[in-house]
Amino acid sequence: MTALQSTDAHREFSYSRSDFERVKSLLVKHAGINLADSKDAMVYSRLARRLRVLEIHSFTEYLAYVGSCKDEMEHFINALTTNLTAFFREPHHFDALANYLVKRPQTKRIWCAASSTGEEPYSIAMTVASVFGSFTPNVQIIATDIDSKVLQKGREGVYALSSISQLSNDHKTQFFYKGKGAQTGKVKVVDELRKMVQFDLLNLTSPNWCVDAPLDVIFCRNVMIYFDRPTQRKILARMVNLLCSDGMYVAGHSENFTMYPELVAPMGKTIYRPVN
Repeated sequence: MTALQSTDAHREFSYSRSDFERVKSLLVKHAGINLADSKDAMVYSRLARRLRVLEIHSFTEYLAYVGSCKDEMEHFINALTTNLTAFFREPHHFDALANYLVKRPQTKRIWCAASSTGEEPYSIAMTVASVFGSFTPNVQIIATDIDSKVLQKGREGVYALSSISQLSNDHKTQFFYKGKGAQTGKVKVVDELRKMVQFDLLNLTSPNWCVDAPLDVIFCRNVMIYFDRPTQRKILARMVNLLCSDGMYVAGHSENFTMYPELVAPMGKTIYRPVN
């Protein structure tokens, strides 16, 4: 088996092209994510941490272990899942959500389908709380992700102080506790806001979802880009089927679903409504 790069000879662990192809195959099978060939170095650096923990000496041995150990598959997926997020990332989406809530005060359920470490669902919760003027509106916010570790961070709601630097002073004081002593340099989402969000593990390619209809709003941003076209359409169709007739689907800045006019129609910048 040939090495991926000439630098492989200096790597801590044996890592071949066939190992990388096996990683890609496992990730597609269990998470529906297609890795680009350019991600070989990223795969090595992220999975090498697991090899050290397990005291395994080659990727071939590790991948055999992944295939035989259900618990390790979770670590494998966690290691390779990209979790780039921020509070109020793509702020126009939260302006659109606020407008939607004002026009449809009967909104009951919002699903954040790729919650990562929690900044996105908490941004949704802050928007809901601000519109209704309450931490206890009759709105359920469901936050899901395939990565169990980021879900736990989301439940804890503890972040670096720098992560809220772009928020207004009102948002900072109303929605966050500022850490003191050993927690200096950190903030924690206030308990009332954390109670508004329910975090659950969910694989979008799984036949079973823990989310039921009807939903008013779905945030699924910058996730579909990791799926091939047939998988994209299948997941989008399932999601749209969960939306109420006047629901709203919010996609990421790098996603475009105008090629599926039978499923959704544009209603704003990377925002869609279901076609019924």
